[in-house]
Amino acid sequence: MGFVLIGIGSITNLGLNGAILQMISHGLIGASLFFLAGISYDRTRTLVLDQMGGIGNSMPKIFTLFTSCSMASLALPGMSGFIAELMIFLGVIDNPNYSSLFKIIIIIIQGIGIILTPIYLLSMLRQMFYGYKFSNTLEPYFMDAGPREIFILICLFFPIISIGIYPNFVLSIWNSKVNFLLSNNFF
Repeated sequence: MGFVLIGIGSITNLGLNGAILQMISHGLIGASLFFLAGISYDRTRTLVLDQMGGIGNSMPKIFTLFTSCSMASLALPGMSGFIAELMIFLGVIDNPNYSSLFKIIIIIIQGIGIILTPIYLLSMLRQMFYGYKFSNTLEPYFMDAGPREIFILICLFFPIISIGIYPNFVLSIWNSKVNFLLSNNFF
């Protein structure tokens, strides 16, 4: 959510639109990841990642959906997070009121966030789905995602992909309000 603050602080059309898009993107991606965490807990009955090791083989649908949503959280190109973060980057660079030193500091802070996100998300995926099993017996509740869960996740994941491919569809909803806000209050 630091990207949202940076986008709002840029006080540019691109930065504010990126901040709004990042809030929507974060809501969709966060909801899908929390839903998947709940499904994983329901199946494994544990919250400790090291004890979940190797469940990728026994639950391939959950593994695929968890990986897809984690990649969306990493702001992979073609997903809504990438477009939002790119707009925020360009909004900071586009602002003529900030000095070059300030812009460099903000970009370094954004870069640190972009570097830390894959570290914790990919290590979580590795521990959950590729880690070592502590027991070779499958528990009876180690079943894969059902049709209801897959439907809910597709309903959450479809807008993430749609916004990533064609962001103007949602940007057109609030772009006039952002222009009005910037023209009346800041310039």
